[in-house]
Amino acid sequence: MGSVPAFHNFRLLRPIASLHVSTETMPNPHPSLAVTGGARDAFLPALKTLDRPYSPFPVVGWNPHVETIFAAFFRSLPDVRLKRECLRTKDEGSVALDWVSGDHQQLPSDSPILILLPGLTGGSEDTYVRQMLLRARSKGWRVVVFNSRGCGDSPVTTPQFYSASYLGDIREVVAHITTRYPTANLYAVGWSLGANILVRYLGQESHSCPLSGAVSLCNPFNLVIADEDFRKGFNIVYDKALARALCRIFKKHALLFEDMGGEFNIPLAANAKSVREFDEGLTRVSFGFKSVDEYYSNSSSSDSIKHVCIPLLCIQAENDPIAPSRGIPREDIEANPNCLLIVTPKGGHLGWVGGAEAPFGAPWTDPVVMDFLEHLERGSPEALASCSDAKNDMKQSSEDLHSLEV
Repeated sequence: MGSVPAFHNFRLLRPIASLHVSTETMPNPHPSLAVTGGARDAFLPALKTLDRPYSPFPVVGWNPHVETIFAAFFRSLPDVRLKRECLRTKDEGSVALDWVSGDHQQLPSDSPILILLPGLTGGSEDTYVRQMLLRARSKGWRVVVFNSRGCGDSPVTTPQFYSASYLGDIREVVAHITTRYPTANLYAVGWSLGANILVRYLGQESHSCPLSGAVSLCNPFNLVIADEDFRKGFNIVYDKALARALCRIFKKHALLFEDMGGEFNIPLAANAKSVREFDEGLTRVSFGFKSVDEYYSNSSSSDSIKHVCIPLLCIQAENDPIAPSRGIPREDIEANPNCLLIVTPKGGHLGWVGGAEAPFGAPWTDPVVMDFLEHLERGSPEALASCSDAKNDMKQSSEDLHSLEV
């Protein structure tokens, strides 16, 4: 599985108790939104747009498949100049970090940092990623897109892609960024599979998590349930499309997988007609699972929620065809004093074509996400002092990470 750095003795960066909670009358979210979670009272006053009804854009937002496809093909792509940093990991793999060009010189070193984790096969060129990047940057945040192995034209240097189960890369990325900007608070936003990986990371790090807050969007949470629904009805279209994308990435780097023995089924992976076939031929074997079902079961983030110890906002769409609402761990979110869940009645997958910028601009979620993150960043001034020990510990763990500007 590759070498995973061991980090010890972190302290919680920004506990809920340290956050400012408004003494104003608690606002009620609009009845069109389902808002729950153990942190509801702490965070709801900061989310000022939730008193308005969720209004999907006419026609486009009425059907989950139309909305999902429309957002994927017709949402505008902001023009942002990026500078790529290729990070070599401890197992000799590579990931690509895309920073906004010029920010290293233009922004103060203690500007808050937002790490963006795209969905399966996604990267810096995805419209939902660019829209969030642009919004955060306009608020003075330093933003970096974490392109996983093979995604966003990230180089593949070993016969291993990323997976829902592997957290080594995100640990090393966070350690690397923390070392570069030791006085800045770190936050993360993940979409779809990126959200699943992010929440699993938060749960595993638990009290030692070096992030100050996180947001999960369109998280499938329970990959067994998601896999069941993925192979039904119109969802087969998405399944085949994602399988084709995985095969394209694989074929670019096929020579790395020559002569792979054991349980690997390289022809199946190279010609997979579904995500499940790709995972059967390659992913589950690479990461040591006996079956695809075992891989999905052990890689689900639904079991991680109860261990999350930093502020976490989860936003889901009730009609999401790829991240089924029945997979949301509602009871654990309700019981966790660090978590808030917003479920919109519509939105599709990575859609949310609604709000002031619909239909071609930023999704409805972006202003909510930014309100949440800025509320955390405005929290207690002592948060920086409380996280300094954790960041110093991480600096030692990341000394042997090598990066190359390209």
